[in-house]
Amino acid sequence: MNLNELTAHQLIKMIKEGKTTSREITEAVYKRIEKVEDKVKAYVTLTKGLALKEADRIDKIRKETSPPVSNHPTIQPSNYPISGIPIALKDNLCTKGIPTTCSSKILKGFVPPYDATVIEKIKNLLPFLGKTNLDEFAMGSSTENSAFFTTHNPWDLNFVPGGSSGGSAAAVAAGEAIWALGSDTGGSIRQPASFCGVVGLKPTYGRVSRYGLVAFASSLDQIGPITKDVKDCALLLNLISGYDQRDSTSAQREAPDYTKSLVNDVKGIKIGIPREFFGEGIEEGVDKAVGEAIKTLESLGAKVSEVSLPHIEYSLPTYYILAPAEASSNLARYDGIHYGYRSKKSEDLIDLYKESRSQGFGKEVKRRIMLGTYALSAGYYDAYYLKAQKVRTKIVQDFELAFRDFDVLITPTSPTVSFKIGEKVDDPLKMYLSDICTIPINLAALPAISIPCGVSNNLPVGLQIISSPFAEETVLRVAYTYEQNTNWHKGKPEVR
Repeated sequence: MNLNELTAHQLIKMIKEGKTTSREITEAVYKRIEKVEDKVKAYVTLTKGLALKEADRIDKIRKETSPPVSNHPTIQPSNYPISGIPIALKDNLCTKGIPTTCSSKILKGFVPPYDATVIEKIKNLLPFLGKTNLDEFAMGSSTENSAFFTTHNPWDLNFVPGGSSGGSAAAVAAGEAIWALGSDTGGSIRQPASFCGVVGLKPTYGRVSRYGLVAFASSLDQIGPITKDVKDCALLLNLISGYDQRDSTSAQREAPDYTKSLVNDVKGIKIGIPREFFGEGIEEGVDKAVGEAIKTLESLGAKVSEVSLPHIEYSLPTYYILAPAEASSNLARYDGIHYGYRSKKSEDLIDLYKESRSQGFGKEVKRRIMLGTYALSAGYYDAYYLKAQKVRTKIVQDFELAFRDFDVLITPTSPTVSFKIGEKVDDPLKMYLSDICTIPINLAALPAISIPCGVSNNLPVGLQIISSPFAEETVLRVAYTYEQNTNWHKGKPEVR
């Protein structure tokens, strides 16, 4: 088997045994990128020279410090075994010296002068393969809203990879990355993970620092891992979690070692099945695959029963008031003055703002800015934004009540499998409905994971496992147990 097809933990074991090096792994991944990237189109920017240089540096340190010395400036004994596994980065994470585009024309030429906190945490450990494509400013569910190109699903190149972290998910699924980082505002890690047949985790809001993540909706955004299996997910979560004083929303609580939660046992775990997630709009193949997954967990000793979340039906309209409102505020900074794209045709300052933003932003971003500005405008604030905040509180309370009785809730990750490129791009409402199963989790600031649980119409189906705030360990335990007792995570697409 090619090195690029292995999981991070398999490669870590091989490095430890002296069977491979970071350089060899990184070269194997780039060989795969050279072979299939023109078909998949997962990357906006590749950093091959930088990645190979980092791989060589890590190999040199490993050779010179075996066992590692405790006072080494970049590689400490606690994370030494993980070093050297190359990673792909969603292109809305600030990377010092490497362009960050958010797949938008308005950030043309922008090179951040600093690294995001998650980048700082992994910078001297994991070689950076490059920056991956996304829906512009993470606004979308298919990666068709990128200003540059559409990423293709490795399972069928005529289908979307999901979004907005479609480039990261497609890269991992196609073997163009060992693992990747994405961001999730309404499902943007979990939905593409589902569509591409990989694992994607949205941590609890505040578990991972958002400092250096280009903001879409600040009360909803969260960074998380996209990996080939659950163990890799736990390993990467270990590296990026923790309090950061530069992020005012970062939780001041110690992050555990998530690998300790990888126990193949769900005996006594109480699983709730929210009936509102299994009604109209769920494809038959998705419903069947998720149903079989629930039966598998029940057969392994979990206690399963139904639960109701009565306000969940209001999640979509609530989200599409709150998220655009926050986007309207966050994206006001792109004015053609400070950095990025500037219109060359303008008569005065106001005209410069107007033309730069009109030409620099894509259609979907403009739509959400207008929606958000309207919801925040005088005379409509109380009727829309304030009411949406109150409904959000009701949704949070529904989950709080459910978690008094259950350890986890299980739903489909997406109501459908992947859809064809171009199928929904002209119908925003249909596109928004793609995230109907994931949006409530962001509104309630909960942790949730998507893992492969079946195939429908030759495309992957994702199982979503949700738990209470900061209960990532429970989510990972249930996901790991299911994964260890099934083979769906072993499926790989063939990209020719």
